[in-house]
Amino acid sequence: MDIFYNVDGIGDVLIIPLKEGDRYQIQHDRIGDIVRIKNEHNEVIGYNIFQASEHFSFLQVGKMTLTEDMLRKIQKLFTTHQLNDDLDFDLSAKFVVGYVQEKKQHENADKLSVCQVDVGEEVLQIVCGAPNVEAGQHVVVAKVGATMPSGLKIKPTELRGVPSHGMICSQKELGLPNAPKEKGIYVLNNSYEVGSAFNI
Repeated sequence: MDIFYNVDGIGDVLIIPLKEGDRYQIQHDRIGDIVRIKNEHNEVIGYNIFQASEHFSFLQVGKMTLTEDMLRKIQKLFTTHQLNDDLDFDLSAKFVVGYVQEKKQHENADKLSVCQVDVGEEVLQIVCGAPNVEAGQHVVVAKVGATMPSGLKIKPTELRGVPSHGMICSQKELGLPNAPKEKGIYVLNNSYEVGSAFNI
């Protein structure tokens, strides 16, 4: 799960996005330095914590991966403000090393493949359009809930009628330096452990 801090661009605010919402339908309430943001269904879709540098020492400019230690400090601030919201966030890695167990031709699209990808704790079905994907490869998988460097949020989807849960990534999609211009997924060597986090 990613949180964001940009003191120059936005100010001294820690942004904790949980769900997407219609910016014209949101409502919010403020408890001290904590702003709780809700959608039209009264579901919490995020928090903004103002004067963040006065509350936290872990802040870095840009995107940060939320850790257990960071979450404990945020929970402590909530408790101090007598805000009893459930902060049971999913902190599992969203970019992981996967192993392509199987690749089949998509029945409704010549340029798409349907892959079964082992990501450690589960096997995901991912529809992939890369020309170089093959069974037996170690790859980088963006799981559902991941936010790509481009800002794209990975969601469960269907491509030409076939469910897909995640994305097998190219170097360009991962924002890696010197990414090749030609299309294709990033194939890792076999030394990478399946299910381990891939840091971008």
